[in-house]
Amino acid sequence: MKFMLMMHAPYAKGGYQHTEWKPEEWQAHMDYWRALNAELTQAGEFVTVQGLVPPSEARIVRAGTDGLPAVTDGPFAESKEFLAGYWIVDVESPERAYQIAAKASAVPGPGGTPMEMPIEVRQVMSAPPVEA
Repeated sequence: MKFMLMMHAPYAKGGYQHTEWKPEEWQAHMDYWRALNAELTQAGEFVTVQGLVPPSEARIVRAGTDGLPAVTDGPFAESKEFLAGYWIVDVESPERAYQIAAKASAVPGPGGTPMEMPIEVRQVMSAPPVEA
């Protein structure tokens, strides 16, 4: 079963706050991610992980006129959090996906305190069965 684990970061000042962290705090944060990804790879559960640029760099695209895309700044969601990145994992059960999400949520932040970031867990839909 494949699951998408979506990491939501606190929204303040329009993006990420790691630029305000001490270098060793940032290093511990990144070392944690590397170790988690290595653990998932070793277990055969890792599919991919991607970080996203902050919302200030995002764009909304709609079908435009004359076949040209209509591109605007955005999103401008009134939210306290934004999607910072995601993993795709291939695991045996939803419970295992929840365990991985909980571990990701505990990533250290400033002062080494676990950030307890919300991780949204959603199963990736599979294609309907092919009829012979």
